[in-house]
Amino acid sequence: MQDKRSAEDNRHRENESYVEKEMIMQNYRFLIAYDGTRYHGWEHKKDVVTIQGKIESVLSLMAGEEVRINGAGRTDAGVHARAMVASGPVPTDKTPEEIRDYMNHYLPDDICILEVTPAAERFHARFNAKGKHYRYTIYRGRLKPVFDRKYVWTLDEGETIDCERMRKAAAYLVGEHDFKSFCGNKQMKKSTVRKLFAIDIKEDGDYVILDFYGAGFLQNMVRILTGTLVEVGAGRMEPAYMEEVLTGRCRQLAGPTAPPQGLCLMQVDYEKK
Repeated sequence: MQDKRSAEDNRHRENESYVEKEMIMQNYRFLIAYDGTRYHGWEHKKDVVTIQGKIESVLSLMAGEEVRINGAGRTDAGVHARAMVASGPVPTDKTPEEIRDYMNHYLPDDICILEVTPAAERFHARFNAKGKHYRYTIYRGRLKPVFDRKYVWTLDEGETIDCERMRKAAAYLVGEHDFKSFCGNKQMKKSTVRKLFAIDIKEDGDYVILDFYGAGFLQNMVRILTGTLVEVGAGRMEPAYMEEVLTGRCRQLAGPTAPPQGLCLMQVDYEKK
């Protein structure tokens, strides 16, 4: 009789342990790559398909309850990412690898979870970010970039840009400035001061690659910076005019907003522990 009771007690403890394991709420960090072509941006929006919305739907399915995550940034419609970081609490008994594999099984082919890692309880993908690296790719060749067309800005036929002029203009933009002229949000009430660590411009055959490194970016900022630098490269603006654009704090002073498909979030940096 005693052996039977002991066996029942053991089973009860095992069941309790299993339930407790199921109920564990863990904050996770997600590393994500996506092709933004057919999405209305990162941020969850009602009645439209977004990256965040797709990911949250799969996590909610896995957890059996609503799950919300936070992204390190809010990429626009049509913008891509090689290394977006997101975070959020998820109730699950799965290992990080099992979570990753489950998500990739149910997510569409243009979204991939590269890595899932447990994070500190207070870790927040956006608020803890120390820097970001965006890359913008321009195509200036004579032949149409058939296989790259979704990932580059194809300049009009016959348009040429001088990269040395663009580098001179970029030098005025590096550092801490008020980038209000480069903000696409007219109703922006918060500070528009941001710090650009570097802008690297390199040529690779028919491609011009612009790498932007900064502590943070305003809405459409990289695309407006790119559009403005192309205006300089094409000779329609002078490099020194960047000073006037910055001090003028007026969107109309800067160049056009470059199209979204050429932009990609390459990396998000965090404090190393």
